[in-house]
Amino acid sequence: MTLLDTSAFDGRIFTGTWEQGEGEPIVVRNPADNAELATIGSASAEQVHQAAARAVSAQEKWIALKPSERAAVLRRAGQVIQENHDELAGWVIRETGGIPAKTGLEVGNTAAECFEAAALPSHPHGQWLPSDGAHWSFSRRRPCGVVTVIAPFNFPLLLAMRSVAPALATGNSVLLKPDPRTSVIGGFALARIFEEAGLPEGVLQVLPGGGDIGAACVEAEEVRVISFTGSTAAGRKIGAVASEKLKRVHLELGGNNVAIVLPGADVDLAASAGATGSFFHQGQICMSTGRHIVHQDVHDEYVDRLVARAEALAVGDPSTEQVHLGPIIDEKQLKNIDSVVQDSLTAGAVARTGADHDGLFYRPTVLTDVTPDMPAWSQEIFGPVAPVHRVASVDEAVELANASEYGLSVSIMGPVGEAMKVADRIRSGKVHINEMTVADEANAPFGGVGDSGNGSRFGGAEANLEAFTEIQWVTVSPDEIQHPF
Repeated sequence: MTLLDTSAFDGRIFTGTWEQGEGEPIVVRNPADNAELATIGSASAEQVHQAAARAVSAQEKWIALKPSERAAVLRRAGQVIQENHDELAGWVIRETGGIPAKTGLEVGNTAAECFEAAALPSHPHGQWLPSDGAHWSFSRRRPCGVVTVIAPFNFPLLLAMRSVAPALATGNSVLLKPDPRTSVIGGFALARIFEEAGLPEGVLQVLPGGGDIGAACVEAEEVRVISFTGSTAAGRKIGAVASEKLKRVHLELGGNNVAIVLPGADVDLAASAGATGSFFHQGQICMSTGRHIVHQDVHDEYVDRLVARAEALAVGDPSTEQVHLGPIIDEKQLKNIDSVVQDSLTAGAVARTGADHDGLFYRPTVLTDVTPDMPAWSQEIFGPVAPVHRVASVDEAVELANASEYGLSVSIMGPVGEAMKVADRIRSGKVHINEMTVADEANAPFGGVGDSGNGSRFGGAEANLEAFTEIQWVTVSPDEIQHPF
């Protein structure tokens, strides 16, 4: 039996055991050829509320285990991923349209998330606090309880595990709501991984469905924390509901990320970073390079090299041929990409290459003469499009980079000393000098500012403990104290 035997979850959801979904069945398809991959169950709102109640008692049993026992489950989960690498990678290719380089990165980093999280149960969870009172005073971190994780379609396995693993490691139970388009690799894969790893029943439940099921997973009374990765528009709605119900919410949202190319940069390496940042996984990454700000001294050479790299990239079905770019996830997303490109061309931008598609296969596109008022510059495109703008000074580059509502990732290419000075002036959750905008490591804090989210809520012990635990103050007196009343 394979890890992801589709007959095991045909029409079902995962509540600790596999049960029939009461919502409309979801047909999961390969975006490259529209082939049916599986028919899975979806949850009803009532099943979500039952799952939330079940998660409370499961969490109480889970946190009662020894830290070493919880750590062992997380380590084993990482090993299960490694042992089933090829099968998981195959699902990433077929369900997301990712190329092998993307799938290897996603599966490998997902295992790393589990191994990193395995250190959290034994990590120091408190502080001794100096006090004028005749007692011991200290703080300790306690699990929040039930955590809802809502994961996106683009890196579904990794971006689900990035929240699920640390939430479990810190003693919480989890309701996972995957994107309907990638519910196998972004949902049921995690269910099976943790089944094999020995996670107790009910500590992780996977509840596929549409927006109504996401809303139920947010609104359930038992849920205390929501970890959401997705669009800024959806994040605003989730944040509003969570705030109304006094729930903590961690939002990792969109990004219109910047590559700044300074005078003196190695133009060929800069173009390589820019091309990879804009075109990797069809530009369907929150960290994709959406704006190229290039100093006039190197602008023309940079554009020529960027265009040459774009035209050398093969586009096709990664499940049947060796290509650099696969399909856009669906027709709706493709129409949005093309609308932004065509509207910008109408407004005066110039397509140096690309700007067309064959079905869901969009060609890598380089736009020049782009101005800040054009949609290709002001909007997050989430497609393989590289808009380039020429600047006359470094000050102009910094001003333009900071002008966006987004603030997730910035790449600065050029002499290190000059790049460091620019980095100190940039408003962004992440800055990468002489590297591209797309970067993620399990032990590094990850998050954005402005419309990109509410800060670094993932990655490493400090951010993960902050995200998934509450601080409790505890005092202990050596004797019973006589109080005034």
